[in-house]
Amino acid sequence: MYNIIMYAIQLGIAVYSLFNGKVRKMWQGEREAFRILRDKVDPTAKYVWFHAASLGEFEQGRPLIEQIRSEYPEYKILLTFFSPSGYEVRRDYQGADIITYLPIDTASNARRFLRAVRPVMAFFIKYEFWYNYLHILRHRGVPAYSVSSIFRPDQVFFKWYGWEYKHVLRCFSRFFVQNEVSRQLLESIGIKDALVVGDTRFDRVLQIKEASKVLPVVDSFTASHRDSEGRVEKVFVAGSSWLPDEEIFLKYFERHSDWKLIIAPHVIGEDHLNQILALIKNRKVVRYTQTNEADAANAGVLVMDCFGLLSSVYRYGSVAYVGGGFGVGIHNVLEAAVWGMPVVFGPNNKHFAEAQGLMKSGGGFEINSVEDFALLMDRTLADGRQLDESRQAASSFVESLSGATRKVLANIEL
Repeated sequence: MYNIIMYAIQLGIAVYSLFNGKVRKMWQGEREAFRILRDKVDPTAKYVWFHAASLGEFEQGRPLIEQIRSEYPEYKILLTFFSPSGYEVRRDYQGADIITYLPIDTASNARRFLRAVRPVMAFFIKYEFWYNYLHILRHRGVPAYSVSSIFRPDQVFFKWYGWEYKHVLRCFSRFFVQNEVSRQLLESIGIKDALVVGDTRFDRVLQIKEASKVLPVVDSFTASHRDSEGRVEKVFVAGSSWLPDEEIFLKYFERHSDWKLIIAPHVIGEDHLNQILALIKNRKVVRYTQTNEADAANAGVLVMDCFGLLSSVYRYGSVAYVGGGFGVGIHNVLEAAVWGMPVVFGPNNKHFAEAQGLMKSGGGFEINSVEDFALLMDRTLADGRQLDESRQAASSFVESLSGATRKVLANIEL
């Protein structure tokens, strides 16, 4: 049944690619994968294979990729993606020797792919459970590891009707899970080789912090809100925001002109940028790509109308807001928390362990409405002592949960 479904999905992708540009890239990339392998695979090399569905999973696996590359240069790295949002952004990543799409998980594709590469081990990041690829790896005696995986009781593996899906989990040599609940759930279905190591994303955000850039325009914009020790006060940074997020926090800042705002929307297009500008009342607004340091210094709102700078922008804030919580789910809260500031987000965060942990630590705050946001800003975060405690809690939360990469490396054989 699984293979029938996979062939149906493959056919569906082929048909849908005629009408959708993103799907077309996926379809073309999957077909191109075998040519890339034929041209680039060194038959004498030992390949370690990493598979990430998309960009977020890649960022989770990246510390492990780079640590193996640094400490074990005798291995070559194969990196595969399923989604264009991962492959198209990281196709030129220098940390891997070969980067390609992963062809859909049909039996014939899996055999052909693994025959071309013959990896010595494989790492699947977070939620990647490919039946045919994993069964062939197990049949060939190739170790396969699930890294930063997390499980919940409502997943099919733990239902009475999910017995067939449990078999794919037994193909892994070892699970490196994020929390004790995940380990216990695996043990409940007879899988005992699971170690709680945490989430490699904590290691990655610390790397990102170390590599962050100084942005002269943003530096000038926030200069008037830094104290004698260089500490930023009353600068609000909204990252990966959507319109429902912006409608909430911009309403509040209509009445609080003493704050400076940096908005880095998730969707950067003229339509959305114009929606943001229409919501801002009686404040000088500048766009990052259309301003200079002098103009930025006198503005009240800075809109980041380009990609790739958000992780560096967070360094200039005193309070952060991470968008997506009024839609499909919040974006990366750790990139903000690592800078030691409270992080605010919407209600769709229940399946995001890092957000739940951040709230429990006192460094994260959920809001559901304009009123919630105003109450949080006027009471909790207006109190100097509580604000300092939230800052420390956010920073300590990230620091205390780092180290997963080293734990994974200590429990595999290279």
